[in-house]
Amino acid sequence: MLDKNDIKKTIVKNYHELLYREPDLDGFNYYYSSILDKKISIDDVSSIIKQSEEYKTISKKKEEFDVNFFEKKIYSQFGEDGAINFIFSVIGYTNQFFIEIGVGDGTECNTRNLLENGWKGIMIDTIENNPAFIKKEHIIAENVNNILEKYNVPKEIDLLSIDIDFNDYWVWKAITVTKPRVVVIEYNSTFPPDVSKVVDYDPEGGATWTSYYGASLLAYTKLGKSKGYDLVACENAGVNAFFILHDEVVRHKINLKDIKEIYRPPKYGDVWDGVPRGWALNRREMSDI
Repeated sequence: MLDKNDIKKTIVKNYHELLYREPDLDGFNYYYSSILDKKISIDDVSSIIKQSEEYKTISKKKEEFDVNFFEKKIYSQFGEDGAINFIFSVIGYTNQFFIEIGVGDGTECNTRNLLENGWKGIMIDTIENNPAFIKKEHIIAENVNNILEKYNVPKEIDLLSIDIDFNDYWVWKAITVTKPRVVVIEYNSTFPPDVSKVVDYDPEGGATWTSYYGASLLAYTKLGKSKGYDLVACENAGVNAFFILHDEVVRHKINLKDIKEIYRPPKYGDVWDGVPRGWALNRREMSDI
């Protein structure tokens, strides 16, 4: 006799793996009752789902490596949770280890969902009185490698996420003690994709809530290339960019797109004429790079 819990788990697993979502009530009830009534077998669930138009659309988007289609907010600020899950559904996992630098209090960040789904890693922020699992550190280019070594991070990991509102570019550039397969990093979408700009390095630099922060998408793309990464996506809000190791891109036959197609303008910050334009313009010039 079939175990009812096994039936439920199988249905949910198929929805997660094939449709990238939770089962809707009608769909779940259909499969559950049909299996109990022996109208279908538990092994039929995947083949039936694969005949659906929804699955065919998803398969097409997966083949196109359309990261934006899979965006979903669970704990992330925007759609990063879904984007990250999709990327790893394509390239697979190794040690399921992450590093996230800049997590706030951990309630809204890019790795909380991973942590709650079996991953291990290091969360870092400067905030006082954070939960014990978040390491309190002030990360700068000069100390980032020593701090990561202090926490015994593996030499190769699955994911690195950086969001420190200012020196992100310089910190990523400095990291040498670990090699992530995927990098998620905040970019300055105030600048169009043909402009390469970065803030002047300042170890005391922090959020200005203006357009003077981080680096433009093109600057990150150049840096990524120098470290062996390809730009694969920007999430729709124009906040985070996603990079994958070039070797993984080749291995999994990921079709790369032009930076102009990948770039997303800001959908946050000050609103002019009804359109979000990002943070207020800062008169201080960022440097060409």
